[in-house]
Amino acid sequence: MTIRVANAPCSYGAFEITVGRLPNVPDAVEVLRAMADAGYEGTELGPPGYLGDGAELRSRLEAANLELVAGYVPLRFSEPAGLDEDLAGLRATLDAFDAAAAQRAMPVFADGGSPERAARPGAAATDRSVGLDEAGWGRFADGVARAAEVSRARGYEPTFHHHTATYVEAPWEIERMLELTDVGLLLDTGHLALGGGDPVQGLRDWGERINHVHVKDYNRAILEQVVADRAGMEEAWRRRVFCELGTGDVDLTAFFEALTASGYSGWLVVEQDLIPAPDEDASAAIEAQARNRRWLRQVAGL
Repeated sequence: MTIRVANAPCSYGAFEITVGRLPNVPDAVEVLRAMADAGYEGTELGPPGYLGDGAELRSRLEAANLELVAGYVPLRFSEPAGLDEDLAGLRATLDAFDAAAAQRAMPVFADGGSPERAARPGAAATDRSVGLDEAGWGRFADGVARAAEVSRARGYEPTFHHHTATYVEAPWEIERMLELTDVGLLLDTGHLALGGGDPVQGLRDWGERINHVHVKDYNRAILEQVVADRAGMEEAWRRRVFCELGTGDVDLTAFFEALTASGYSGWLVVEQDLIPAPDEDASAAIEAQARNRRWLRQVAGL
């Protein structure tokens, strides 16, 4: 398998904090059609049920000629009481993979985070006091092992998404996660840069564990203003901290040179998470994702 390019519903404004909350989130059929028209080969699942359930999910993917490549599953790994509830969500995601006949899709684990972490995006890079203590890391490791067992028993190999506003965000937290678990790593260029890391260095340091890639760009000035305003991560999404490829502060040209040299083979998923403005329809996001696909062809040769 060489590098194949997919997108995700969050790039069009459809993710966990918008679906069911905002009236102008585009419908699944429109999003899948837009992905296919732009030249993407696959999609991630998006929020539970967004792309459809059962036979409906499979028929929609087939109609758009898109492969289901992964599904994001937030799990409260360091909170055993919450984890039991969240594992039901993991099983539902695996059911969706089964329904779509997506045997190679990856469950994307992410820490469930906390309001405290969401209020201070990027803080863990310089302030370790916002992170887990040793007991918390012990619970975290046990939780990841439980979730991995559930996935592997169903025939799916998981990956772990380091993510802003969670307990695995800064490079030191990613290192700790890799030390304590045996799951693969999803390298996300935008979340890593926002969390104080360098995507090129991440490829060098963690390449043997990387089994999935998200490519996104981010605007450092927007993040700094959000932090100064004490506005939190939801406001960062609202202000479009993640921007079109090649327009932000991630050195994506260097990243793709390093990715090619690394021999990575697998899915590369474009993400440009956004919260639609009240008067915004899907047309701007559809055009942006078409430009992102052209950028990848022209700059990265993908």
